[in-house]
Amino acid sequence: MPQLLSVQIGSARRVNMGGRSILTAMGKQAVAGALPVLPLGLMGDEQADLSVHGGLEKAVYAYPSEHYAYWQAARREAGLSQIDDSLPHGSLGENLTLLGLLETDLWAGDVLKFPGCELRVTLPREPCYKFNAAMGFGRASRLMAQTGFCGFYLAVERPGTLQAGDSFEVVAGRRGVSIQTLFAAKMAKHLR
Repeated sequence: MPQLLSVQIGSARRVNMGGRSILTAMGKQAVAGALPVLPLGLMGDEQADLSVHGGLEKAVYAYPSEHYAYWQAARREAGLSQIDDSLPHGSLGENLTLLGLLETDLWAGDVLKFPGCELRVTLPREPCYKFNAAMGFGRASRLMAQTGFCGFYLAVERPGTLQAGDSFEVVAGRRGVSIQTLFAAKMAKHLR
């Protein structure tokens, strides 16, 4: 049974990226205990650009923990290991770090049924320049597009609470289009 390893929230803040002041909420921080899940996401969480993150269909962002080793290796290859070899959960901007559930296992409309709430799978996350900055090297977005290690957005089907350590089940939706297919279609233009 898949498990919720950690829950993260973050505040939008200004950071220097490439000589520009950019508003971002990347680099979410882990929270302990039960956290309320509201229709627009986790209590206390913010998104910097509501035109591409947040809202009812992108209320919560989940990411498979299985991909963290890949990103750590990519950062080492980019020469960043001397800066910081750690990559704590939330570093990819995710609210939920999951174990045992990959993008290839999911379809839009599937529901993650947690003990305290239910979240519906909606869309894959698309990489952007802020992801490059968060990872510390300029090819990170391209690598996400190539690997499909994108994570996925969730809508709040039934509000309630989430807590690190929760196990959950995946209840199949109508299985019209997979997250992997949606991501591949969105990334085709970037990989030419």
